Formats: sequence, structure tokens, C-alpha cells
Amino acid sequence: MTSRRAALLAVIAPLVLAGCQLPSFGAYHGITKGGTQSYELWQGFSVIAAVVGGGTFLLILWAALRYRRRGDTIPRQTQYNVPLEVIYTIVPILIVIGLFAATVVVENQVLSEPTPKATVNITAFQWGWKFVYPGENVVVIGQTTQNPTMVVPEGVNVKMNLVSSDVVHGFYVPALNFSRFAQPGLNNTFTFNFDKTGTFKGQCTQLCGLYHSLMYFQLQVVTPTQYRTWLKANALTPAQAAAAAAASANQINAGIPVKPAQTSYGVN
Repeated sequence: MTSRRAALLAVIAPLVLAGCQLPSFGAYHGITKGGTQSYELWQGFSVIAAVVGGGTFLLILWAALRYRRRGDTIPRQTQYNVPLEVIYTIVPILIVIGLFAATVVVENQVLSEPTPKATVNITAFQWGWKFVYPGENVVVIGQTTQNPTMVVPEGVNVKMNLVSSDVVHGFYVPALNFSRFAQPGLNNTFTFNFDKTGTFKGQCTQLCGLYHSLMYFQLQVVTPTQYRTWLKANALTPAQAAAAAAASANQINAGIPVKPAQTSYGVN
């Protein structure tokens, strides 16, 4: 009877588990290949941590209850169980190797920089963002409550060059599962290939001064056709674009009109 139950469980369990969906464990699904892989890696880490932690807790609980002191009787002492010691030594090593290998694969994907078809130069400043589109005469600038929008095309490689004009800032888009420092004098580069359209929130993640809490921006992913339409609609004259791209944080904060009118830059 026991063997029949075990066989039945072996058949039913995979069918039941196949319909289950792993929880997100607080992470985002990702809107790029690297972001999705980071999400799946996080899921894997969380599941393994839960299994190892739960198993360890149950073993501790079992040992505490099974071998608790009863009167003055001392439990039988055993030692040198070689097969068991080999198992609990080898298994953690294999788990660590597996997690390390998976991390290397995902990190290589996140850090890869294939040939781009679009480029955005990002400058963080106290307390806003400037997005310059080289060769397109398009500059988007916004600060504090303006929440500027960086528009990018879907399905192509988009290279981003990130710097800061004053102090250290943090470029973070939760939907990307990605964050990088924006540092003065250091150009951080990364490339995305977005596989989902929509508008996603971005923010500064490094305490950078008085209005750090207002340093938001939006990332809008549109189709390539909509992207070209948006570029044409927001193009400045070459002189205006050069002035806007060269504007310092102090000039921006002083309200010098070197930027296009702030709108949502929505593309339907």
C-alpha cells in the first residue's frame, strides 16, 4: 500500500507543481532580456535559500525534539558517519558553484554592449536629469517636479552614457532591475534592448542633497516608428541643441531657457 501511495504521489506531484507560479519575491519581471534573466536569477536564489533555510530549521527542530533530555538518560553518542558528512559537505559546494555559474551568465548578459542603433547621453545633476540624443538635435531636461521623460525605441540596442555634473547620483529604473552610479568625471556605459513598450518610473538612488527625494524621471519605450516621429517632433535647431546639451546644472537651476518646453512627450 505504501509503495502504491508513493507511486501515485510521484505521478500527481509534477502535475500539481506544473500549475504553480513562483512568487516574484519583491522583484520586477524586467523589460529587457538582462532584466528578465536577473529576475529569474533572483527567483532561483530565493527558492534555494528557502529550501536550504527551511531544511536546516527542520533538522534543528527534529534534533532538539528527538534528542531532548529525558530524565538523567544521556542519548547514545555517535560520530564519524562518513557518507553523511560527505553529503553535507559536497551538496553546499555544488549549490555555491551552481549559483556562481548562473550569476556569471546573467552578469555577462547585463554587461554586454552589442552594436547600438540609438544612443542617449544621460547627465544627472542636482536635482534633475538631462537626456541628449546625439545627432538628432533633441535634448530633454527636467528637474525636481518636472519628471523629464527619456524616450527610447523597442527592439533595438540602445546605448546609454551616464555621467554626473556635480555629485554622485544613482540611475535606477525598477522595471529594468538595473542601477548604476552617475559619477562626475566618469562615464558609465550600458546597453539595453527593450522588449516591452510602456512608461516606467526612474529615480535617483543616492542621497545627493536637499531635493534628492524629487529627483525622478520617466522611461518611455515606444515602437521604432513612434520613436522616429517623436524625434522629428522634438528636434531643435542645431544651435539650440548645442546650447541645451552644454548647459550646466547651475544654468538649468537658474531657469535659463535652453530646453524644449516640458511636456509628457507622449507618443500614442
